[in-house]
Amino acid sequence: MPKTFSVGDRVQMKKSHPCGSDQWEIIRVGMDFKIKCLGCGRVVMLSRPKFMKRVKKVLHSLADSPTE
Repeated sequence: MPKTFSVGDRVQMKKSHPCGSDQWEIIRVGMDFKIKCLGCGRVVMLSRPKFMKRVKKVLHSLADSPTE
């Protein structure tokens, strides 16, 4: 799992959101992470240590995508 995350990456969290989705999109990176639930659209802000502990895997990374 990469230690660096960027805006637009989609991640899977260990626990699912109450709406049932466990997939999130990163919308802010820094000392805190702001993530948006891909199921219901709720935006949540987590500290970096909490985010790093709760993330399970990266589903789609913009850094891996080919640019044209």
